[in-house]
Amino acid sequence: MTDPYLRPEIEPLFTPSHGSNIIHNSTQMGLAPVHFFSHGSPMMLCETSASSEYWRKCGDEALVHKVKGIVIMSAHWATHGDQISVSTNPTPKINPIGFLRSHEYLSYTLTPDPTSASRITALLTASGFNVTPNASYNWIADVYVILMKMFPGGSPPPTTVISMNARYDPYYHLKVGSTLRELRREGYLLIGTGGAVHNLYRNRWMSMIRYGDSFAQEVPPEDWALEFRQAVEDVLTKTRGGPGLRRAVVRLMKHPRFRDAHATDEHFMAAVFVAGAVGNVEDEGAGVGVMGAETWELSNMANSQFTLGRWEGA
Repeated sequence: MTDPYLRPEIEPLFTPSHGSNIIHNSTQMGLAPVHFFSHGSPMMLCETSASSEYWRKCGDEALVHKVKGIVIMSAHWATHGDQISVSTNPTPKINPIGFLRSHEYLSYTLTPDPTSASRITALLTASGFNVTPNASYNWIADVYVILMKMFPGGSPPPTTVISMNARYDPYYHLKVGSTLRELRREGYLLIGTGGAVHNLYRNRWMSMIRYGDSFAQEVPPEDWALEFRQAVEDVLTKTRGGPGLRRAVVRLMKHPRFRDAHATDEHFMAAVFVAGAVGNVEDEGAGVGVMGAETWELSNMANSQFTLGRWEGA
């Protein structure tokens, strides 16, 4: 069994046979796109914003292209030791969240996908991961806020939620994305839900506490937030997929402003997972990223929304 922590996994995970022709075009390969969505605060569920409109646009496109299922890596769920968990709860509930009235989200119909969960478990296990199916996991805000905005009519496409590993090793999470990359060819939409700039300790909370308004920008974002947010955009939109994207995303964790932008690692690990899913040699030139929308909250939280790759024929 291979060790999922091995650093060589940052090198190309796809080696073409001698004389083969690598296709550098996502429309020819028929790969579904991958999203890195910054879910922001729970207030994103209540507000209409550029981000929520973009999420809905991505949901509409997924339905038009008859998406087979959705796989989401959650920044709010981590497993200890060397494990990674896959949700197998056939009747998950929605975990309540602060600041919001329960009637605004509890009536939404979830659509778990036990069949795909078994497939994902098998893929990860075959790749050397210690996988734990979790039949009691209830969905958390970073997952259902995204789904409710993507598919506001309810009953989203069958969805499987996977955890992070609490060691937050970037190479581990790159390999998770790389392992599940083949699902893109089958019409699955892979989403990492986290944040471009997400440091709760450096947000300005007063307008949310007093008025329930996280969108009020009492002061402009601070320089550290703007600088790191720009670095994330540059990497995701200019690297164009492939192993270079994997290296560039991991290198962002050494950025001098990284710890200002992310006091803890989990919300950035979603971007690492996405880089793994678009980081194959086959993805070079095809994993072109776009920043489809951005919403700032609490002065210093940058909710930037990225899509890498595109649907066939789009």
